[in-house]
Amino acid sequence: MEKWFLIRKGGDYTALGKKYGISPVAARIMKNRGISTEEEARAFLSVGAAGLFDGEQMADCRKAVAVLKQKIEEKKKIRVIGDYDIDGVTSTFILVKGLRKTGADADHCIPHRVKDGYGLNENLIREAHADGIDTILTCDNGISAAPQIELANSLGMTVVVTDHHEIPFHMEGDTRVEDLPPAAAVVDPHRSDCPYPYKMLCGAAVAWKVLQVLYREMGIPASEAEEFLEIAAFATIGDVMPLTGENRTLVREGLKRLKDTKNKGMRALIDLSGLAGKILEPYHVGFVLGPCLNAAGRLDTAEDALTLLLSEEDHVAHDKAVILKEMNESRKSLTEKGVEAASELASDPEHESDRVLVIYLHDCHESIVGIIAGKIRERFSKPVFVLTEGQLSDGTPCLKGSGRSIEAYNMYEEMIGIRDVFLQFGGHAMAAGLSIAPERLEEFRKRLNENTVLTEEDLMPRVHIDMELPFRYASLDLVDDLKILEPYGTGNEKPLFAARNVTLENMRVFGKSRNVLKGTAVDESGVRQDVVYFGAADEMEQYIRERGKVAVTYNPDRNEFGGNVTLQLILKNVR
Repeated sequence: MEKWFLIRKGGDYTALGKKYGISPVAARIMKNRGISTEEEARAFLSVGAAGLFDGEQMADCRKAVAVLKQKIEEKKKIRVIGDYDIDGVTSTFILVKGLRKTGADADHCIPHRVKDGYGLNENLIREAHADGIDTILTCDNGISAAPQIELANSLGMTVVVTDHHEIPFHMEGDTRVEDLPPAAAVVDPHRSDCPYPYKMLCGAAVAWKVLQVLYREMGIPASEAEEFLEIAAFATIGDVMPLTGENRTLVREGLKRLKDTKNKGMRALIDLSGLAGKILEPYHVGFVLGPCLNAAGRLDTAEDALTLLLSEEDHVAHDKAVILKEMNESRKSLTEKGVEAASELASDPEHESDRVLVIYLHDCHESIVGIIAGKIRERFSKPVFVLTEGQLSDGTPCLKGSGRSIEAYNMYEEMIGIRDVFLQFGGHAMAAGLSIAPERLEEFRKRLNENTVLTEEDLMPRVHIDMELPFRYASLDLVDDLKILEPYGTGNEKPLFAARNVTLENMRVFGKSRNVLKGTAVDESGVRQDVVYFGAADEMEQYIRERGKVAVTYNPDRNEFGGNVTLQLILKNVR
């Protein structure tokens, strides 16, 4: 059962609307999103890139740039080591192409998901040393790689870390002590001593910030770094970062540029996806384009995705885009099978009382366990870990897995509490990755559940409603008014409204997969609106048929068909 919350933030919304030139409803939504001061409101509503901060404010950024500048001038070999997901690939692209523009002798290495695992490992360090690499520059990884960086130091190499993940820590009494790796510079906005105003950047955005400062120090025009803004925005959406503060500005400006991108690989992928000439929204990146880049690192090697972005010839870009789209279709099929198997295990009476689900799929491709965990989390409203067979970079058999969490459960901190169970682990509050010895699987499940303080109420899905809005106030004008709040995404969700005592009439199921439900909604004032629901349409239709009047939550939206534009309400919840 869902728990509905009406967000209550006091204020004179009419006065606020007049002050900022927006509607009272938009003013209320803005207040609901935590925008309370005039400075925050002006920044939220500002147009252009004025809301982007200077990367020089990040701890160790100047130090990192000084090291890189010296190495470039000394003609030393630099290797960028990234990650195989969308953030790691785009980070690697930004740094490799960006460094080469400075004249740097730079190459790259993206770890193989199965052979190497996440981030730096001993083999990658030794390979770099054997290849005559002087300096390793990490992106989207490195913050948890202290032993590997110690090895690099002992071999006479220099390491610069750029990352955005949570900082490992240990407790000394009641004091939390961060465990920074022994690198020449560690650029990560999550450092407790980092004065950077915004902490929730993705790895590609951190890499871009460092590159901007490097260009300034080397006398390269700032405009030369602008081509990477759209890529950092792409990664911000693809890595599911909150679209608040600086991220919202970054994504808004990046999407404008992405539509007319000069990057041949991105252009080919956009065209092949049927999005040429369209206004791109976070949805297109998160659910159409982004998964294609991710698919390469999931099913094979992320090198295909990086080659796409680095392509300078149209035919190469097109060929790589075709390959990535085909990989993504294969990934979808594997995911559907995995979700079905995981759902059966999660429903097993033996683990019905578990507040934290630990699911072992013995024949699952390890690259999709995170996607499966996310879907099981949505279905069961519990923190979920999905594991499958894998191996460490040295060939040692292990179980590898990914976790996806709920609002009430800080996954990374809970894992810190049982860190002795893991061979490797890392992550943040809502997601994590791990490797454990096979014989410790049951211990892992048991200790997580013994330690958790999650209550039944914590496990209830939460629906956060912006305001109650009778149908007579829903209009195309309102839809237009709310555009000022875009782009929507995590942390800046699409405004959600509610209406009570609603009758749903003539509800019919459509779609090849029977996942669309359409009909008419009549509220207590007798106002009628067209409605559509996307999801398990047959189940929802039966649920509605068995009830009389219901309460609904909805997003007002524009429906364009046959040259006509009408209002439709997208139903999100019914009870």
